Amino acid sequence: MSDIRIATAEDQILLDKEAKYCSYGDTVHYIEPPRIFSRCEGSYVWDTEDQAYLDLQMWYSAVNFGYANPRLNNALKQQIDTLPQIASQYLHKGKIELSEMIAVDAKKKFGLDGRVHFNVGGSQSIEDSLKVVRNASNGKSLMFAFEGGYHGRTLGASSITSSFRYRRRYGHFGERANFIPFPYHFRGPKGMTKEEYGSHCVQQFARLFETEYNGVWDPKTNQCEYAAFYVEPIQGTGGYVIPPMNFYRELKHVLDQHGILMVSDEIQMGFYRTGKLWSIEHFDVQPDVIVFGKALTNGLNPLGGIWAREELINPKIFPPGSTHSTFASNPLGTAVGLEMFKMTNEVDYGAMVMNKGKYFLEGLQDLQKRFPIIGDVDGLGLALRCEICGPDGFTPDKATLDYMVEEGMKGDMVVDGRKLGLILDVGGYYKNVITLAPSLEISYPEIDLGLKLLEQLLVRATHR
Repeated sequence: MSDIRIATAEDQILLDKEAKYCSYGDTVHYIEPPRIFSRCEGSYVWDTEDQAYLDLQMWYSAVNFGYANPRLNNALKQQIDTLPQIASQYLHKGKIELSEMIAVDAKKKFGLDGRVHFNVGGSQSIEDSLKVVRNASNGKSLMFAFEGGYHGRTLGASSITSSFRYRRRYGHFGERANFIPFPYHFRGPKGMTKEEYGSHCVQQFARLFETEYNGVWDPKTNQCEYAAFYVEPIQGTGGYVIPPMNFYRELKHVLDQHGILMVSDEIQMGFYRTGKLWSIEHFDVQPDVIVFGKALTNGLNPLGGIWAREELINPKIFPPGSTHSTFASNPLGTAVGLEMFKMTNEVDYGAMVMNKGKYFLEGLQDLQKRFPIIGDVDGLGLALRCEICGPDGFTPDKATLDYMVEEGMKGDMVVDGRKLGLILDVGGYYKNVITLAPSLEISYPEIDLGLKLLEQLLVRATHR
């Protein structure tokens, strides 16, 4: 085990400049000194000392298809040589065809006509969805959302994100949320199966509509004070918590009974992270709005957007100018998005991701048997979780996971004679969950490598 790593002289000059000139408001230094990276390819990034790190979080699932993916990079390069810029109020072929691709796919899967509206990223697209929802509900500004849910850090998005710390200093500017318990079975009541706990959570939510005195429902007018329920089908920042398969179907039944829209936030789990284009597809429900971003362009361009049912977004109810961004639907982003769809439609991408995810999960389950500090592992496709706990296998242990993250970033582990680092992401209600989002293009030998590196970190953690 190595000592604390010292920044090189060149890196230290840059870090001194960062300390003086860069806002810390958009930066999190998880380790000291912070690494400065110089190149990337596939599942790896390299720092300025040319030390390689296997990345198992891929820019918070924005780079689903691997760093510097040649096919997607080439789509961007080709677009630069033809139509690299055009104002978003003007039309270009890429915008129209990408909208068609998403809308036709939604029609096939959900049986619903709808339209696509673009913006520059996930949080901004959440803001647009709030406008669509409020407009369709005559201005209702109250929303349901989940405990553990994360929807972004703009003013509207942070108001429906369960972490108070994201909005504590700024107050509320419109939306407010009622945060509902998510079926987090590992930390739920004992004695229930996962499916029973899912039904229990729905039943507890449904109690809000029993009488007017539960505070959300007027039985005399059959009206709810809340416009929509914002869901991450698989919780992201909350720790990649995977609900039971019956949960959303039962929840949607309650929402439909009371005229409440379901907005599926697919920003982190969309584009095959869970083995399907949208993670909500696993649960046999029809969302009213889908919000997407991140991996649409494999991290090459900040493009996100929403798909919404025709009744919510057609030009009569949501006319031109309802919301706008200068760089929305830009041709560089739509070109990469179109190529991503073509690429994933040429092979059974879903089956590939599910098979790799099953293999990775089996490896995590093997580690769980050998290391008592792993309290829970779970996964859907290549969205995987590994919850680090105390010796009892249940008490959250943030400190141990922080130690593992720092050790992984030292870049001093050796597997088959190769020195490597390991990039992990931390999530969960108690910040004790490794949220694993490897490249969907990861090879089986790279999965094996990742498991070996994780094993080394677990050994260090249990013997420190």
